[in-house]
Amino acid sequence: MRFLSSGQPSSFVPSSVVRNVTLAALLPASLLASAFAQVPPPAVNARSWVLVDATANQVLASGNADERVEPASLTKLMTAYLVFEALQSKKISMDQVIEPSVAVRRVKNDESRMFIEANKPVSVHDLVYGMIVQSGNDAAIALAELVGGSEANFVNMMNAEAQKLGMTHTHFADVNGMPDPNHYTTAGDLATLSARLIRDYPEYYEIFSVKEFKYNNIKQPNRNRLLWIDPTVDGLKTGHTQAAGYCLIASAKRPLAGGGNRRLVSVMMGEQKEHDRVQDSLKMLNYGYSAYDTTRIYQANQAVATPRVYKGTLDAVKVGVQKDQFVTLPKGAADKAKPQVELTSPLIAPLTVGQQIGSAKFVGADGKVLAQVPLVALEAVPQAGIVGRVWDSLMLMVNKKKS
Repeated sequence: MRFLSSGQPSSFVPSSVVRNVTLAALLPASLLASAFAQVPPPAVNARSWVLVDATANQVLASGNADERVEPASLTKLMTAYLVFEALQSKKISMDQVIEPSVAVRRVKNDESRMFIEANKPVSVHDLVYGMIVQSGNDAAIALAELVGGSEANFVNMMNAEAQKLGMTHTHFADVNGMPDPNHYTTAGDLATLSARLIRDYPEYYEIFSVKEFKYNNIKQPNRNRLLWIDPTVDGLKTGHTQAAGYCLIASAKRPLAGGGNRRLVSVMMGEQKEHDRVQDSLKMLNYGYSAYDTTRIYQANQAVATPRVYKGTLDAVKVGVQKDQFVTLPKGAADKAKPQVELTSPLIAPLTVGQQIGSAKFVGADGKVLAQVPLVALEAVPQAGIVGRVWDSLMLMVNKKKS
């Protein structure tokens, strides 16, 4: 087991080994050690694969996760990420109507397409659905030109965003994933991208669950067959070229004990048969839900301690986490663990909201640290006046002598 990496180079780690890594900046929780036996993952036919707990930002299991592979149409996840960013920032809108350039004519008959026509008006809404549901190469080109000004500039944006997200083993050469020596990625990087897409753009992510879309009187089904097989699966995408093999990134959301939901993401790359990518993805998702439990260690904005503050307008400060903190462990392991709080001492004002002032560890029965999360001030504590500061300085001196 390891953490979902985005920001540092990733390397294959056996599931019995755990490391600290980062996700876009700071993980909500970090597994530091594990001595628990766990059920091994099922065998799959994929050339490389990853299973991620997106709720806890942890990689539960993987095989050849950092092996270079061709992403095929999974490339469109990055295309979609940047389009969603443009929609969210209102650079473009779903209601906007554009006229695709002649570049869409280069999409061949044997490629996935939504059948738009050059210089014929089409809405951004239809292009987004055509790209995601129908996997239209022509739709991706039209959207890239709209957002980036040109397809070449959009590709530069894709590569810049990949580096920003920590996809250090990825390079894009186009917006669709056609075979090219300079177009490559890894299962691990695609897992990072998928988790960020789901987390950053939930209002658009639901498009990945749409089972069919009709444009130009042509109705096409979503190629992700898991949408019909498992009702908890709501995305993401398929990919296939002769060189890449059959690929599938699937995500499922199932109820979490104690309330809320738990999301897993599986990435299968380089399958030899379309059937295999479906069955292997389903096996891996079911494994993740049956062999591991996700526990909410701390609830957002809930005070876990109220330590003394010196030289401030308040004598104490509420300490906790700003977002719900989860950890995923082999089934039953969390029942034997308990939290331990460690705080900076002494605390000296001023303190700002969100300022880290300690950490909370999740410790197993054998004393080993299973997880660690930063604790922050949940309220601001301004500096006190001169009298208060002088008095607390004296108190600190007295306490220091006593210790």
